[in-house]
Amino acid sequence: MKILILGAGQVGSSAAYHLSKEDANEVTVVDVRPDILRDLQDRLDIRTVVGHAAYPDVLERAGANDADIVIALTDTDETNMVACQVAYSLYHTPTKISRIRSAEYMKAPKLFAQDALPVDVRISPEQLVCDYIEQLLVYPGALQVLDFAAGRVRLVGAKADHRGSLVGQKISALKEHIPDTEGRIAAIYRDGKSLQPDGDTIINEGDEVFFIAAREDVRAFMSEVRKIEDPVRRVMIAGGGNIGMRLALALEEHNQVKIVERDPARARVISEYLNKAIVLIGDAADEELLLEEDIDRVDVFCSLTNTEEANILTAMLAKRLGAHKVMALINRPSFTDLVQSDTIDIAISPQQITIGSLLAHVRRGDVVKVHSLRRGAAEAIEAVAHGDSVESKVVGRKIEDLELPEGTGIVTIVRGNDVIMAHHDTVIETDDHVILFMTDRRKINKIEDLFQVGVSFE
Repeated sequence: MKILILGAGQVGSSAAYHLSKEDANEVTVVDVRPDILRDLQDRLDIRTVVGHAAYPDVLERAGANDADIVIALTDTDETNMVACQVAYSLYHTPTKISRIRSAEYMKAPKLFAQDALPVDVRISPEQLVCDYIEQLLVYPGALQVLDFAAGRVRLVGAKADHRGSLVGQKISALKEHIPDTEGRIAAIYRDGKSLQPDGDTIINEGDEVFFIAAREDVRAFMSEVRKIEDPVRRVMIAGGGNIGMRLALALEEHNQVKIVERDPARARVISEYLNKAIVLIGDAADEELLLEEDIDRVDVFCSLTNTEEANILTAMLAKRLGAHKVMALINRPSFTDLVQSDTIDIAISPQQITIGSLLAHVRRGDVVKVHSLRRGAAEAIEAVAHGDSVESKVVGRKIEDLELPEGTGIVTIVRGNDVIMAHHDTVIETDDHVILFMTDRRKINKIEDLFQVGVSFE
């Protein structure tokens, strides 16, 4: 697949990294900064073109005339939209994906019709990060909360502690503890290494446990891994940028929200958008300010400025001063493992959150959702089974008969309104939504091939 990435910023570089690691992809990156492109080319097996992403001659040099997908990820919405328009009008590129940061554009879906601005997929990293944090606040104690099958199924990652009912016991004890629930432990990470769980696996304190369950059963499963925490009431946000403001807007109706912004002009702007949240002008790294605002009574402190070093230090300070839980926005994935500890509870990587949305539209076969896990090392995938037993490699077959790559397991099947926990003898039917967990994302091509149908399928 020929993929053209426009923009070599944080999101564009991350997309280039993930997509170039897959043998089936030919990746070309366009940017106006030759030094950034040289660095990328030294690290990755990609082509690079220096130039403005929306210029026809630049796109032609980059190979837009035979590209399968154009992914416009520059830092300017207008450039991204025009680039998609040029790719469609001049080169008839089949799939156009654009990063749209402005909420004003996102509010006007008619703008992105084929006879207007032909953008097939719109991605807002800021909104994706906001939604991600919201889910974490709904399930306090979770490290990741990911939706599948239109929200009917959720995959949750949590660190086991001694207060969890299942800690120190075999996984098979789940049937006794919560007999009337449907769920499955999909993966366990112990000391950074993946374990393939079975009924005899014992959950240890400190294990990072990923389980999948119907939405209504998530809390019951959480209680098996760790103590259920009190609902989040008080939230403090450091940074009034796009993410900080969107999060405050989303939370203010049901939570007590304070947002700290150091720029007085920006603080005034966001105060006009917010109805109930309190906007404070000041530096979130100011110890005196945090103490005055009762930081020790804050349930969750979110450090969401555009400087990751400031986010790390501010979150650490808030934790030391008594905040119950702290989150920090960290752009470099390599930093997340370093800081996610007892000091910073959750490190949020925008690239890892965004890349899943991109991958779902790049994957072959009918892949509905892709979620990046464990800082990109693993993936959870929702794929739809099409065709019949002749055309498809999965339809009409038992799970135990499928040629799944090592480290990959089918954990759940959503059939209509039914959520079915997969067993070795479960037979996959047409139109089933199949949720897989992969501990080694490098083998994704085998999964794509598995869910593609033969040429006779229409």
